[in-house]
Amino acid sequence: MTTPALIESLRAIVGAAHVLTDGDLTAYEQDWRKRARGKALAVVRPGSTAEVAAVVKACAAAGTAIVPQGGNTGLAVGSIPDESGSQVVLSLARMAGVREIDAANLTITVEAGCVLQVLQETAAKAGFLFPLSLAAEGSCTIGGNLATNAGGTQVLRYGNARELCLGLEVVTAQGEVWDGTSGLRKDNTGYDLRDLMVGSEGTLGIITAATLKLFPQPAARLTAWAAVGSFDDAVQLLGQAQRHLGAGLTGFEVMGRFALSLVRRHMPQLRVPFADEAGDGHPYFVLLENSDSESEEHARARFESLLEAAFESGCVADAVVAENLSQAHELWHIRESIPLAQAEEGLNIKHDISLPVSRIPPFCAETDALLAAEIPRVRLVNFGHLGDGNLHYNVQAPAEGDAKAFLREQEKRVNEMVYAQVQKFGGSFSAEHGIGSLKVQTLEQHKSPVALGMMRAIKSALDPQGLLNPGRVLAA
Repeated sequence: MTTPALIESLRAIVGAAHVLTDGDLTAYEQDWRKRARGKALAVVRPGSTAEVAAVVKACAAAGTAIVPQGGNTGLAVGSIPDESGSQVVLSLARMAGVREIDAANLTITVEAGCVLQVLQETAAKAGFLFPLSLAAEGSCTIGGNLATNAGGTQVLRYGNARELCLGLEVVTAQGEVWDGTSGLRKDNTGYDLRDLMVGSEGTLGIITAATLKLFPQPAARLTAWAAVGSFDDAVQLLGQAQRHLGAGLTGFEVMGRFALSLVRRHMPQLRVPFADEAGDGHPYFVLLENSDSESEEHARARFESLLEAAFESGCVADAVVAENLSQAHELWHIRESIPLAQAEEGLNIKHDISLPVSRIPPFCAETDALLAAEIPRVRLVNFGHLGDGNLHYNVQAPAEGDAKAFLREQEKRVNEMVYAQVQKFGGSFSAEHGIGSLKVQTLEQHKSPVALGMMRAIKSALDPQGLLNPGRVLAA
């Protein structure tokens, strides 16, 4: 099939208004961090699973590659076309419906283009909690969340997107539809195709719908902010919080002093507790969330008991518990503002790493010292989800330096140093952002040959033409 014939075929499937070839396609062709820009043959916006299947069949017949796209908020350059102008971007944005809420089964079934925040609000209106939460929730979609196995701030209690998913509807590389949205919690009938698709970044199939777990809304949710003297103290506080709060501990975030100084500099309207001029000596801060099934009084009593024990053991220097929901939102807003404040400061080298919690303090101490010795005056923006061992260990140029030049000249070297340290301490170089195209070569270097061989065999079996998101996750 020629290119003009393919375009006409796509228009016949989804309607001419939903096949975009002209005009400003930046929203579809440029990645979230503005690090890369591709060129699409066309942007196709199907409105149903049947249309997705028909689009895939038409592209397969033409030998044309497809790049599935949700909210295009990924951080690993995995959802935009390459520069060839020969790839079709398949946007799931129109498929945003809620199909069903099954209250007795505690599940919700939604289409892949449903925005995460809409999903959260829909669950809340029905009296339930959908706990996946991340900074881009106002624009990211559940299909993309599942395709990248997104993490966020409540993985400690509820797990990654994978753990929240009970079933999927997927269009295969051949344009067939697999309906696995039954919502069963027990189904040992062969290979787990759901888990295979989750985290595959659109390289094995196109997620069109999902059945997800819901939870009862907590009776109370309290937030505390604590200043600690070291990363070791933060880990000690985590252990005490797990013992005192058990499953009630739903969030445990750590933030370095420099990361919060950027928030103070670029968002002066935000008040960072214990980080005024008199409190700059605290090297780390922790944000804790306690969700209680009984009452606010019960939750507050347990929180106060935890903090009392933490003060007595010396792992907390100062702490405050939010008095109301507004104060809690303000504290979380500070944490969520770190990436934006870092962007305001200038280009930086980002790392999304995970490590066994026990090894995080020595990793940070050793890697901080290594980078400081190799790159004088380098600045480290260290923050993340300590409760599940996931750090955003970012490297900022020296204050007086050229950020663009720093990125251009130092990124490869810094990545090599950090990833070598991650491997040394038994961690992963990608915790929740995925591989995309940005980390394909890193995967080749750090994944075992046996694992890579198995992954290539799966890709070859499910997508023999190599048309689904080529060059993502695995080298083309």
